[in-house]
Amino acid sequence: MKVFSFNRRASSRMALALLAFCSVVMARDLDQDEALRLRQQGVILPLEQLLQQALDRYPGAKLLEAELEENHDVYVYEVELLTSEGVVRELDLNATNGHLLKDKED
Repeated sequence: MKVFSFNRRASSRMALALLAFCSVVMARDLDQDEALRLRQQGVILPLEQLLQQALDRYPGAKLLEAELEENHDVYVYEVELLTSEGVVRELDLNATNGHLLKDKED
């Protein structure tokens, strides 16, 4: 009976540690008000500018979704495009300097 109790306690601790780790790793989505405030303060570049950069990479692509996230104190525009070949691409662009962080098929 003590073995079961110990394993249950260890499992609970493991679950709590995993939950804490996941909450640190996960990005935080920013709402429109936060994005506008950051843009007005000059912290991030306009979405239109970076969106054009993403579309220039894939001529003829259509925008599916764009989100602004904060991940480890870095603001990132996550952009999903549907290319003219019918492939969905996910691009992550640093919202402060426009650098491409990720470009992968989704």
